[in-house]
Amino acid sequence: MCMVIFAPLFAIFAFATCGGYSGQLRVSVDCINKSDSNLSIGINFAYPFRLNRVEFDVPMCEGRRQERLYLIGDFSSSAEFFVTIAVFSFLYSLLATVVYIFFQNKYRENNRGPLIDFIVTVVFSFMWLVSSSAWAKGLSDVKAATDPDEVVLLMSACKVQTNKCSSVYGPRWSGLNTSVVFGYLNFVLWAGNIWFVFKETGWHKEGAARYPASSSEKQTTAFNQQVYNQGTFDQSGGAFTGTGDFAQSEYSQVGNYGGPISYTNQ
Repeated sequence: MCMVIFAPLFAIFAFATCGGYSGQLRVSVDCINKSDSNLSIGINFAYPFRLNRVEFDVPMCEGRRQERLYLIGDFSSSAEFFVTIAVFSFLYSLLATVVYIFFQNKYRENNRGPLIDFIVTVVFSFMWLVSSSAWAKGLSDVKAATDPDEVVLLMSACKVQTNKCSSVYGPRWSGLNTSVVFGYLNFVLWAGNIWFVFKETGWHKEGAARYPASSSEKQTTAFNQQVYNQGTFDQSGGAFTGTGDFAQSEYSQVGNYGGPISYTNQ
């Protein structure tokens, strides 16, 4: 039930926070000639984070001349891989929900449904771990490439000591950090569901039928039944009698104490 409820939601949060992200950083170039300065240079970037295609113009502090620069790095592979896994995970979760609710008989027929479900669950668990780890590394690289202090170093005007370059503000990373968290939450959710899906397969049922109970449990059960069957309760006399028949036993002395004397319980 947890899988049916949380898997689609976690998948939505994962690809929405990553695939819908857009950020901006802003730097300033203060030339010795104030008329050539630009104190608000905005640089926008977004998913899929092909930063080497993000261009921006900055002053060169040489008259009105400007240079066109690009950010460094292409991190689209890890980001798109992460989003792709999230989308397919969402679609499969919806399909599995429909099958669980409306096609339960078909699902259990010939044990084919549980086996397919088990294999797919294992695959998605592994893919969530790989994609989340790859995207966490990719996000770290994106943060480094879009650090305003690093971007300032790309500008030729900032290499002249008489000019002053600084960062105004950097991007906000809360959305992308959340996407990584949901990526690992999806891995935990799918990995935890492996056992519940495995219990529905024939592999688990064959193992349970092959080893229904341990030998110690069988011996304990047989002993308890034997003791219970041997002990009876005498309704007429109200006395407990066992296989020894204490109510009818005779106490006789084998040795002679002055003569053969025997005591019989009447």
